[in-house]
Amino acid sequence: VVQLMESGGGAVQAGGSLRLSCTASGFTYSRSCMSWYRQAPGKEQELVSAISSDETSYYADSVRGRFTMSRDNDKSTSYLQMNGLKPDDTAVYYCAADDRPLSIEDCLGSPDNYWGQGTQVTVSS
Repeated sequence: VVQLMESGGGAVQAGGSLRLSCTASGFTYSRSCMSWYRQAPGKEQELVSAISSDETSYYADSVRGRFTMSRDNDKSTSYLQMNGLKPDDTAVYYCAADDRPLSIEDCLGSPDNYWGQGTQVTVSS
């Protein structure tokens, strides 16, 4: 059974930091493309960051320079380090995976076949 388990969400003040984790099971994690999405109330889902199996990463303009995505294949876990948080970062953050060894370009276009349950991030001003 494929599972993606997110953790690390919470409430912080603007300027603070959080680290989200996504632990995967049920597929070959090291060959996968991993992504983080977010969705705020009343807004469309946004791709925040992605990392390919060769550890090439992508960041949305809205988070570039503040967020860092990484992966630990030994732990089958992806991380999203979020620094300099802003109220606009408030959203439910979802981990997603495509279990194919895609390039970062193809990873960005993937519909992602596995999703986590989401973790809430709330940033107050």
